[in-house]
Amino acid sequence: MFRVTSGKSLLTSVRALSNPAVTIPAVDNEPLSNFMPGSALLSQVQKEIASMKATTSKVPIVINGKEFATEEIRHQYVPHQHDLKLAEFSYAPKELIHDAINSCLENRAKWELTPFDHRAAVFLKAADLIAGKYRAKLLATSVLGQSKTLQQADIDAVAETIDFYRFAVQFAQDLYRMQPSHNSPGVWNRVEWRGLEGFIAAISPFNFTAIGGQLWGTPALMGNSVIFKPCDTAIYSAYLLYQILQEAGLPDGVVNFVPADGPTFGDAIISRPELAGISFTGSSPTFRKLWSGVGANLEAYRTYPRLVGETGGKNYHLVHPSADLETVVHASILSAFEYSGQKCSACSRMYVPKSVWAEIKDDLVSATSNLKVGPAEDVKSFTSAVIDGNSFNKIKSYIEYAKSDSSCTILTGGTYDDSVGYFVHPTIVLTTDKNCKLLHEEIFGPVLTVYVFEDNAWDSTVELVDKTSPYGLTGAIFCKDRAILEDTHNKLRHSAGNIYFNDKSTGSVVGQQPFGGSRASGTNDKAVSLNLISKWTSPQAIKETLVPLTKHTYPYMEQ
Repeated sequence: MFRVTSGKSLLTSVRALSNPAVTIPAVDNEPLSNFMPGSALLSQVQKEIASMKATTSKVPIVINGKEFATEEIRHQYVPHQHDLKLAEFSYAPKELIHDAINSCLENRAKWELTPFDHRAAVFLKAADLIAGKYRAKLLATSVLGQSKTLQQADIDAVAETIDFYRFAVQFAQDLYRMQPSHNSPGVWNRVEWRGLEGFIAAISPFNFTAIGGQLWGTPALMGNSVIFKPCDTAIYSAYLLYQILQEAGLPDGVVNFVPADGPTFGDAIISRPELAGISFTGSSPTFRKLWSGVGANLEAYRTYPRLVGETGGKNYHLVHPSADLETVVHASILSAFEYSGQKCSACSRMYVPKSVWAEIKDDLVSATSNLKVGPAEDVKSFTSAVIDGNSFNKIKSYIEYAKSDSSCTILTGGTYDDSVGYFVHPTIVLTTDKNCKLLHEEIFGPVLTVYVFEDNAWDSTVELVDKTSPYGLTGAIFCKDRAILEDTHNKLRHSAGNIYFNDKSTGSVVGQQPFGGSRASGTNDKAVSLNLISKWTSPQAIKETLVPLTKHTYPYMEQ
């Protein structure tokens, strides 16, 4: 049924776990790359792209260091050139999924007891490998596999992945140093930040290479073992990142790389009593299904599974009459249309007061109309294709709805073409219906819907922004009036996990704006942050009495 290729041997010796006294290297955000014409990196990326286009790469299932392939073959295609096969992979059947879970359980204890400085070194080395040796290749996999422009690939696959790993190590060290500050005479108190008892299942999305690396990387850093299901449409970049971690010293079996059918994978992990947690980014319906499955099986688990999820968003830009209108235009274009609106945080609904709409409209429509949509490797492209045919058809259906709805007017865009790649031109829809479905349903594509309100309806519009969508991921308020900005923020306090003042709703930076939302957008555990790091631990309080006990009675009993 499947082929096997031998891999590396497992860890054979482990030192006892102790909270670290070491100090890690100082961390900072990774600088973005230079893609100016003639730059060495641009030349390297172009060579990698040409090489990848010439050959379909094989991506295996990897369990305990051994590579497998099954007869259930799948392919990853280049979204902006969908007749080009970038990678070939196969789905793991349920038997292999259970083998991968068993591998996690066999290797968990050894990895958990590996001292933190050695676990941390793996991820710090991986960050350095991404920054140097593999920078061009990782960029190329995201440019081709996910149709990211060079800038977007650099922000994601390179800079954010590096930041995730370096800052995760920093936050882990901060957590380990959180120890009881008070000890009674003759007593020493401390906390052991253990990994979770069991295995973690990580499930990644297509739109961020970095998120895939974080979803399994953060639990692994904290001493957990992970079965990782990569997204089909981002599998090549996910596998390269996995290989980089292996080169950095990640032991076999600590993280098992298991492409699989979604429902088959979900059923397998939920059925196991050793499930300790799910690390997820994807759609809200999928996360709800996983949560429901865990809840239905709760009595079977050895421990209560931790569920960490970041799901959908219907993110807003709210404009006040006092706003800097040039900032509004540029920020809205960047947020709505970079990476074709396929960021969880992308702005897809915009609320503008009537008094400034005419000025905003002219600049917004003109600039959007001139955006270049083309192959991701073309340095002149502002954005490229959407991820696949299913996404293309979904976005297309919303555009056609806007064309047929009398309350909607398409101001620019509204065109699409899937003859070569899955191209949808950035589209702006003006609606007079405050309850239009384009304002409350997640589209996940380059469609921005604008609602214009009367200036004297600011308070009711703020309430509308808060109540229109079930999501609570990101939002932005553009306003120069500090008192109104503060009041509006208070009213929109729970509308977004990440809220921006006079800036676009996208672009959170690791270590600066920890990302995550609540309501239907997820569990808001904030990747990467001290909060998320602690989620993948099970703290054990230890009390050690340093002097002998000499009696078992209390003084008042002796009177």
